[in-house]
Formats: sequence, structure tokens, C-alpha cells
Amino acid sequence: MAGGGMVNGKGGARAELYEHKITPYFIFACIVAALGGSLFGYDLGVSGGVTSMDHFLKEFFPKVYRRKQEHLKETDYCKYDNQILTLFTSSLYFAALFSTFFASHVTRNKGRRASILCGAVSFFAGASINAGAQNIAMLIIGRCLLGVGIGFGNQAVPLYLSEMAPAKIRGAVNQLFQLTTCLGIFIANFINNATEKHKWGWRLSLGLATVPAFLMFVGGLFLPETPNSLVEQGKLEEGRRVLERVRGTKNIEAEFQDLVEASEAAKAIKHPFRNLLKRKNRPQLIIGALGIPAFQQLTGMNSVLFYAPVIFQSLGFGSGASLWSSTITSGTLVVATFISMAFVDRFGRRAFFLEAGIEMIIAMVCVAVTLAIKFGQGVELSKGIGIFLVVMICIFVLAYGRSWGPLGWLVPSELFPLETRSAGQSIVVCVNMFFTALVAQCFLVSLCHLRYGIFLLFAGLIVVMSCFIFFLLPETKQVPIEEIHLLWQKHWLWKSYCEPEEEKTGMKPVQVV
Repeated sequence: MAGGGMVNGKGGARAELYEHKITPYFIFACIVAALGGSLFGYDLGVSGGVTSMDHFLKEFFPKVYRRKQEHLKETDYCKYDNQILTLFTSSLYFAALFSTFFASHVTRNKGRRASILCGAVSFFAGASINAGAQNIAMLIIGRCLLGVGIGFGNQAVPLYLSEMAPAKIRGAVNQLFQLTTCLGIFIANFINNATEKHKWGWRLSLGLATVPAFLMFVGGLFLPETPNSLVEQGKLEEGRRVLERVRGTKNIEAEFQDLVEASEAAKAIKHPFRNLLKRKNRPQLIIGALGIPAFQQLTGMNSVLFYAPVIFQSLGFGSGASLWSSTITSGTLVVATFISMAFVDRFGRRAFFLEAGIEMIIAMVCVAVTLAIKFGQGVELSKGIGIFLVVMICIFVLAYGRSWGPLGWLVPSELFPLETRSAGQSIVVCVNMFFTALVAQCFLVSLCHLRYGIFLLFAGLIVVMSCFIFFLLPETKQVPIEEIHLLWQKHWLWKSYCEPEEEKTGMKPVQVV
């Protein structure tokens, strides 16, 4: 969809005047910042594998271990239905939910770089405690510290990447966050495969989370702050210098002027969270802060990532086979992210959301129907049926990995104006973590009671969220981040919430494609 913009003496829709080159300085900054995704991804990948390891279960969850041993010769939806076990996973996301509000204050007042460093320190501490855990309390404390790290990282990294990126490649650059998340999942699965037979293997799997945290902290010490944040803090000359350096040109006046104007508007906002509730910010609130982050988790994808080894074991795969099957799905996720990075700035966000949504619905229905017919009678699944289920899950993962996965972080980071950007991103992370924790806490008990119906539920939710995108989200590809707000004035629904600029200035809108 097109958006409307203004042209006047103070600037406005000036995207055609922006210039940029891809510089080594820019590449370094984006790669280091994107390491924040590896923290999130490694934890997603390692948690499900560790909770299916016999030595881990024997030490901390003996009841689950005994139940698992009793059902070695049959399939069973309810082997892992234990709320304390799922709390081990979901406690991280509850901690991330609360920490993101502190992260918002740091991100706005101290900068994106400060939040990235805070996230790395907290994650390192949490991973260290988990690796040395002697009881469930230590596990939960460690998980909470990991959650604080993820809260800070997920608050700052998508904003950092979107603000550093030129408009024409913002989609691909922002998806570095998703790429490192997927690589973290993939590496975690390989590590779980290598350590599952060792008595101390689960400690190594959890402890190696310190590696990406250490790299992120050391690299973060050399990161530049984003020009947007520097201008917002009143450091105009430093902001100009950084912008010139990351764009590789001295001709940055048009973009810099947009940043200054956005900053002046931001300074007038004393209560950014309260400002989000204003009528003119209703599109960003509903789409970016609430809808997309909630729906991203309700696709069911994180259930697959959290519990892939557990799911495959529940479906009759052996312990080793289940971990390798989850490795295949996480590898598929990496491939999907590369596809999205290559084409999202060409085909657009809406096309990826909608096309992939159809594939995800079909895959979930196929899994549900197969399980309804062939599973749950105490009989192991045949090799052919098992392969079919893995293929269907891989198709689902491939679709998610180029749509709701990366775009669930990209699109919200694009939508908010500077004055509410850090507050908006806090709501994004908060809603995302709430639904992540909710799904993590409820999935195994839902699998036990709804059985194959859980996959039909996810399919129905994907139908709803695809309609949400079709009717409410305008296309944001290649629109400068400080001009995104102009899109609402041309949208069939949202234009009624935005006071037309021409009523205030008498000027005619200019199309932004």
C-alpha cells in the first residue's frame, strides 16, 4: 500500500534524497549487535533438548523420568506433562517480560548500546548459574537472569538494526537478528546431540550459553550508538559523525534533518507509554505493540522449538532420533531466514506473511489429521508416518522462518515514531514474552488433553492472524523509518485515526511507495 507524505520547507517525505554505501564500519556494527539473537536462539534450542535428557530428568525431575521409562515401548501424549518442568522453560520468559520495562528506560535514556551490554552481562550470569545448578531453585534463578538478558537484548537489538540500516535494505539487515536466533537454535541442537549421553552433558549444554554472551559483551564495547539515539540524547554532532560513517558519505543532510525533526517531536513527549494510548498512535499500538508479537507466538512455532525433542519422543521417536529430527527442523529455520533476507525488501512484508500463512495452515492440518488417524493407541508410528510428520513440520518451519519469525521483529521495529519507539518496543517484547511464556507453560498439558487438536487450534489461529495482516497492515518495504507514520494517512481504516496533514498545512500529500 502507498502512504502519504508532505513536502515543505522543514522536510518531510525526503527519502529520494537519502544516500548510502555499505561500509565495513556498518557491517561490523550490525553483526555484533545481531549476536543478541544468538542468546535468544541458543536458549530456545537448548531448553527442549535438555528437558528430554535422561540425566537431567533423573537429577531434577525424577517423577517425569520414571513416567518416561514406563512408556519407552509406546507413544504417549502425556509423558512430559509436568508444570514444574515447563516452569523451567517458561520462567525465563516471565523474567524477560518484566525486565523489558527497565530496558526501555535504559534504551531511551542511555542508548541502545547500553541495553545490549546489560543484556550480555545478565545472560552470562544466568548461564553460569544454570551450568552449576544443584537444585531446582538454582535452575529457576539462572533462568530468570537469562530472561533479564533476553529482555534487554530483544528490546535493543531490533531497534539498533532498524535504525542503523538504510531504508532500502532495512528488512534484510533487521533479519540478522532472526538469522543469529536461528543459528543459535541450530548450534544448540548439535550440542545437545553431542552431550545427551553424558551424565554432565546437560551442564555443558546450558553452560555454553556463556559463549555468545561473552562475544556480545566484548563486541558491544566497540559498538557505535545509533545516530537516532544520539540525536535523541541531544548529541547532534556525534550523531552526524556516526551517520556519515555508517552511510559512507558526507551527503546525509536530508536523513539527518529527518532525525533532528523526529527528535524534536520526541522531546515534547514526557510520558511515551501514555502517548502510545493516544488515538493517533492506535495503528502502531494495535498492529506493532499488540497484534504481531502476540500472533508470532500463537503460530505454535515456539512450541515446536521448545519441545521438538519432547514432541518427537512423545510421537514414538527414540531419544537420539528425536534430537536429530529437531536438528533438521532448526536447520530448516536457518535456510528460511536466508530466503527471507534475500527477498523481503523485494516482495514486501505483506506478501511473505500471507503466502507463508497458507503453507503453515496446510502443514498444521496435515499433522493433526495424521495424528488423529495413526497415533494415540499405544502403537509406535511407522517409519513412513514418522518421516511424513518430520517433513510437514519442516514445511511449517520453512514458512514460519521467512514470515512470522523474522517479520515479527522487523515490522514492529519499523512502525513506531522516535518519540514512542523505545516504549513501543518494550510493549512488543513484553507481549511477545508473555505469550511465549504462556505457550511454553501450557503446551505440554494442552498436548496431553487436546492431543492432535492442539495442531488444529494453531491452524485456526493462523487463519485469524493472516486476516489481521491482510486487512490492517500497510506495506512498509523501503519506506524510511522516520516516514513510516505517513502510511497510516492512506490506509482505508487507519486514516480515520490520523489527522490529515493537509488540514494543518493546506499542502497536498505526496505518494510514498
